[in-house]
Amino acid sequence: MNNKISMWAEVEGPHLRSFDEDKIRDSINGALKLRSDIEKIVDTIWEDGFDGIYFMGIGGTYASSMQVEVYMRGRSKLPVYVENAAEFLTTGNKRFTEKSVLIYSSVSGNTKEMVELVKKVKDIGAKVFAFIDTPNTVLTQPENQDYLIMYPANEQLKFYMVANYLMYKNGEFEDYDEYNRQMEASLADALIDVEKSADEWAYNYASEKVDFLNSHKDLPHYFIGSGNQYGATYSYAMCYWEEQMWIRTKSISCQEFFHGMQEIIVADTPVTLFIGEDEQRPLAERVARFLPKVNANYTIIDTKEYPLKGISEKFRGSISHLVMRAVNARVDSYMELFLRHPLSIRRYYRQFDY
Repeated sequence: MNNKISMWAEVEGPHLRSFDEDKIRDSINGALKLRSDIEKIVDTIWEDGFDGIYFMGIGGTYASSMQVEVYMRGRSKLPVYVENAAEFLTTGNKRFTEKSVLIYSSVSGNTKEMVELVKKVKDIGAKVFAFIDTPNTVLTQPENQDYLIMYPANEQLKFYMVANYLMYKNGEFEDYDEYNRQMEASLADALIDVEKSADEWAYNYASEKVDFLNSHKDLPHYFIGSGNQYGATYSYAMCYWEEQMWIRTKSISCQEFFHGMQEIIVADTPVTLFIGEDEQRPLAERVARFLPKVNANYTIIDTKEYPLKGISEKFRGSISHLVMRAVNARVDSYMELFLRHPLSIRRYYRQFDY
């Protein structure tokens, strides 16, 4: 009983709640060490040939798939596509053949849609490259994949490592070696520094959002982003604020914001805009210019404001979604505190059959 009380009876003010620097560093560096395994698998896929690389997922894994697809779309001529697993199961895709490759990630290793997806893909005869977090689960069984990497968390990082090596093999990433030297030397500490730098801001942001929520329980919070930040926007609104915090949200891309959503923004509408550093940054900057004209309750999170020691300017755009995730990790810890609601609790998800 005393442990349960002390969990919430914390000191006031920002205090790097739920922050384990060593654990974060080890997790990121461990994921980066997977590069040689990833390269070997991609080499085999490349030698066998393929007519398409398909990143597929559901929920948060679909968001990560969208991020890697948009990352490659403007950089590579390779046939890379993104699919929602549930849509693929119902609609299919005539372009997907026995020469295609499915790449996916699963935390639990037993998500219903992903289990069904893998069965359908194997029935077609295509290859399956899986990243699974949890050992000894349905999706880790040999019949369910051709290539398997077991390692927890860091889903977006693992996907981007695949993308980078695919582009390198296609002659589209001449800075590949320099890029990896910098990431392996500096990424973990750079993201840790982001969390430390964002902590005080995140405490105040979370406090203000929960206070506003308590007096406007039926008003959704709007999240806006584009490029590799749109996957972050989509996932953060749905998987974190809706699924984990039970807060009504809406996510929309910067490019679509001006074709509907802008008309329902008024002075006190709660809005958070994610701005990254990839090619679609100008789309977010346009939204940033508009919001102050009509709204007094907006927040802009711009990854460019965070120094990333050891990372060249030319590479920042490729990890700006990871920077945003580091900022939001601080927000999550304080949202959990102010809501008095552990983020591991679900009302309905996986609680019964549906």
